[in-house]
Amino acid sequence: MSMETKKNKVTTAESGKLSRRQVLGGAAVAAGGLAAPALAKATEVNPENLPPNVSEWTPYLGPGVDVTPYGMPSEHEAHVVRRWVEWLTASAESSVNFTPLQDLDGIVTPNGLCFERHHGGIPDVVPADYRLMINGLVDRELLFTLDELKRFPQVNRFHFLECAANGGMEWRGAQLNGCQYTFGMVHNVQYSGVLLSDICREAGVKPEAKWVLAEGGDSAGMNRSVPIEKILDDCMIAYSMNGEALRPEQGYPARLVVPGWEGNMWVKWIRRLEFGDMPYMAREETSKYTDLMDDGKARMFTWVMDAKSCVTSPSPEKHLLYKGQNLLKGLAWSGRGKISRVDVSLDGGRNWQTAELHDPVLDKSLTRFTMPFQWNGEELLVQSRAMDETGYVQPTIQGLQAERGVNSIYHNNAIATWQVKSTGAVENVRIG
Repeated sequence: MSMETKKNKVTTAESGKLSRRQVLGGAAVAAGGLAAPALAKATEVNPENLPPNVSEWTPYLGPGVDVTPYGMPSEHEAHVVRRWVEWLTASAESSVNFTPLQDLDGIVTPNGLCFERHHGGIPDVVPADYRLMINGLVDRELLFTLDELKRFPQVNRFHFLECAANGGMEWRGAQLNGCQYTFGMVHNVQYSGVLLSDICREAGVKPEAKWVLAEGGDSAGMNRSVPIEKILDDCMIAYSMNGEALRPEQGYPARLVVPGWEGNMWVKWIRRLEFGDMPYMAREETSKYTDLMDDGKARMFTWVMDAKSCVTSPSPEKHLLYKGQNLLKGLAWSGRGKISRVDVSLDGGRNWQTAELHDPVLDKSLTRFTMPFQWNGEELLVQSRAMDETGYVQPTIQGLQAERGVNSIYHNNAIATWQVKSTGAVENVRIG
């Protein structure tokens, strides 16, 4: 790769950093969709490549098998990247970026596109020096190397991970004019690792142990209290995602997996599990990850991520370009179990149609849904509404506000609305 090409690639990646003016574009803030691509159909770079001509890449040998020993996406997909919003946080070390949901298919998020959320940057952990410490109310305090952890029986499970603040800026109105910025703090991978119930059995957890303090090895010393029932139910220590070692930004070499619960509890670079008889009342569960209600009081320990869905296409990044047959695509998930149904409305919630759920439909995992529809150029108000196997139905924003007010940042799982204009352009709006 030439230096010029490398420079161009860096410029493309940096283009993901958007100004406040570029990101704010919902109904209440001068629409215009500046974060979305230009409304134009694909045009050929070289018409001589089209049939019946022989395209320019056909007559010549291409690169050999070892040009990229660890494969990379096509350079023509360079726009499919995580993006962050610089003004959202004081520094990049304690910040977040967003998964480009609108450019993905199926339910698996590629490892390099999983959103990141850090509180003290990404530590460079040396795997040979890594240890997991078990202490507190146990019969045997233990210290595991990474290889010793891998001697426990392996489990492989698909789960979504969602930041509690996903959609947090939308409580008072449509704000972020993009599927990526409104919903992109979620991803879904297959985790490989060991069950914490097996580790607990090895350590001999005392009957009076009711809580576990999970502590990370980052500079923030990130920690959260987890009830023992959840630890013994389905929590894992994961060392792989989608078949490869965890990426450094996802907790390499090991992280806690807490299926269906807010991402803040999935402590990365996990270094210690302390068993105790009460919650540890750490900063992240008292002053930070709580829900401020209308009366000024705060809800604590709101861990479960309720059923939620989003339409990924059409969306502010995926305009409608063709009249006639189109395919609506989206994702749904629930921290309480499997998605049982997703309904879609094209008229702002007056009429609903049931979308097709694509296999596999898994417990506490993203579920893909699609629905064919005809578009004649009229304006649409596109919504999706998820239901899970417990009977829970994704609420409207009005229903959620009636219960929770508008002061919270976290756990906004309300139905969202994309407005498709007669031009095919799509914007994030609030109706009602």
